[in-house]
Amino acid sequence: MPKKAFVFLADGFEEVEAITPIDYLRRAGIEVITVSISKEKIVFGAHQIPVVADSLIFDIHTDEADCLVLPGGIPGAPNLAASQELDLIIRDYNARGRVIAAICAAPAVVLAPKGLLQGRNFTCYPGLEKEVKNSEWKNDKVVIDNHIITSRGPGTAAYFAFAIIEKLIDKEAAQKIKDAVISV
Repeated sequence: MPKKAFVFLADGFEEVEAITPIDYLRRAGIEVITVSISKEKIVFGAHQIPVVADSLIFDIHTDEADCLVLPGGIPGAPNLAASQELDLIIRDYNARGRVIAAICAAPAVVLAPKGLLQGRNFTCYPGLEKEVKNSEWKNDKVVIDNHIITSRGPGTAAYFAFAIIEKLIDKEAAQKIKDAVISV
């Protein structure tokens, strides 16, 4: 059965951190549904690049996906954190041990305040780790701790996507995409 991921978009999202996983996951055969957390399908990135989401958060069936992807960006990550609808989805996925992937500011701004990083290894945009308590920050491109995948920022977006592919499918599928995009 094909895997499915929701990529949540909020105004101010970091474009590279959203588009790279969308592209690479789709190349790997994972069905990706982009989801606007607002009432509009057009979402503007941190650099004012408009993206048309596939769906609105109010219209998705949250049980359909195997993974949640949370891009960072300012004010994108704080906007994700402020969404009550998304909060319920994230807490449900965490309780069921389903994959939650967050990059850049999102681990510290979205996941940590919910207690999802407590007692875990994680990474995030450098400097934001100081705000995360009772967790172990790693200076790695990507950190996987059980069902939570975290990454550092736009420059690690490809590695973030590869980690999601490996977690959802397998290492071979991730390597195939690495080879296709000429990853270093």
